Amino acid sequence: MIASLGMYDWPEARAETDRLWAGIAAALREQGFSQVPETLERSTCVKTHWRSPDLLISQTCGYPLTHEFDGYLELLAAPIYGVEGCTGAEYTSAIVVNKASDFAVPADLKGAHATYNGEDSLSGHLALRSVFAPLADNGRFFGRLSRSGGHPASMQMIADGKADVAAIDCISFAFGRKHRSHITDNLRVIAYSPSAPALPYVTRTGRPQTELHRLKLALAKAFHEPTLADTRASLFIEGLEFTSRDTYDRVLQQEADAAALGYAELG
Repeated sequence: MIASLGMYDWPEARAETDRLWAGIAAALREQGFSQVPETLERSTCVKTHWRSPDLLISQTCGYPLTHEFDGYLELLAAPIYGVEGCTGAEYTSAIVVNKASDFAVPADLKGAHATYNGEDSLSGHLALRSVFAPLADNGRFFGRLSRSGGHPASMQMIADGKADVAAIDCISFAFGRKHRSHITDNLRVIAYSPSAPALPYVTRTGRPQTELHRLKLALAKAFHEPTLADTRASLFIEGLEFTSRDTYDRVLQQEADAAALGYAELG
C-alpha cells in the first residue's frame, strides 16, 4: 500500500507531516485497513503514486485531478487551511513580485518575465492565466516565461531578481513565510487569483463504497484528534470538508474562462 502527502511536504515541516500521517495511519487501522504503511512514500514521484492500484491515500492538485489523472483518483475530502488567501476549503494564489520592484498592479507586468512551477499546476500556472487573461492582447501578455519546477523555486527566483512575477499557492506562501522568511521578506503580494477548491485527499479509483466510507471516517478522526491539534496547527490545517467531485469542475471552468478571453495558453 502507498501513502503520500507530497503537496506541502516542506523539509522544514517534515516531522509534523510524519506525525499527522501517524495519526491518520492509526485511524485507518482502527477502521480495519491492513498493510497500512508506517511511513510516507517519498522516494518516488507522486505521479507514480496517483496511477498506482496500491494507492491508499495521497494529496493531489485540482488540475491533475481533472486532467491527467481523471479516472485514476477517487476524491475523499478537502482540507481547510487557516492562512491568508483561504476561505473554508478553498484557496487562492498570491501574485508575487520583488519587494523592491515598481510593479503595483497586474497590468504593470505587461512584457515582464513570469515564472511558474509546472504546466500541470492550478495554483502556479492556471492561476496566472486566470489573473492575466483579461489583460492579454491576442493571447500575449508576458515577454518571457520560465518553468521553475516548484513554488519554493519560483519564490527564490523572484527574490533574486531572476524573474518578475509568479503565482504562489497561498498555503505554500505561508510555509515560506514561516520557514524561509529570508526569501519571502523580499516579496510583495499585488493580487490574488480567483479561489478554487483546496488540494484534495484522494485514493485510487475503484474502491467499494464501504471502503471509501471507512477512509473518510479515518480522516475525520485524525483531523479531530485532540492530541494532533498542535501538529495540525503547525501545518496550517483547521479542518476537513467532505465535498463532491463535481466541486472540482470549477477548475475546468477557470480554464474555459481564460480560453474564452483568448488566453488558452500562458504567454
